[in-house]
Amino acid sequence: MAFRSWTMVRGLPATTVYVLLLFATAAWLALQPFREQARFVRHNSSNVHHLEVGKWWTVLTSGLVVDGVPVLLGIGAVAAALGLAEWRWGSARGMGVFLFGHVAATLVTEGIMWLMRLMHLPGALARARDVGISYGLVATIACLLFLGSRRSRRYGLPMLAVFLAAAWAINQELADAGHLVALALGVVAARSRWLRARGPRAVN
Repeated sequence: MAFRSWTMVRGLPATTVYVLLLFATAAWLALQPFREQARFVRHNSSNVHHLEVGKWWTVLTSGLVVDGVPVLLGIGAVAAALGLAEWRWGSARGMGVFLFGHVAATLVTEGIMWLMRLMHLPGALARARDVGISYGLVATIACLLFLGSRRSRRYGLPMLAVFLAAAWAINQELADAGHLVALALGVVAARSRWLRARGPRAVN
């Protein structure tokens, strides 16, 4: 069992490193008082204010915090989706899809928030809390479904889209719109030559 686990770790280095970073961040936050937790999240939120003042690194560090779902559930979902992507396409492409979804969806949603603020529309918050793993996760899952079996592409992808659209219609939050953006980005990644340069392993 230990040998198999070590073989899996060696075979999925990007997933292993990222999952360990998520665990380490979550464990550190759990040991901190609520005030320090709030400060950490505030300083690592990839919101309009931080991007305007040049704190572009928050686009990446925001992805180290599991937010909105139980920590173990969120990390488990990342391990499963990113691990499968890395196994099928290799470390660079697997992690590349995740980062593309996370970074691009963040920039699109914050760009929308910036435009809303310019037009003085209600709900435009420059210092909004914006952390989490969900954009990269949704993009990776969408990419896996699109390049998976015919059934997953025909049924799985539309079901995911309907679920995310329903969440947006109910909550009317920018993050929910961002999930739809991430889904579209995952499909874009699946159709790219860069990803198809190394054909995914066959799925029955």
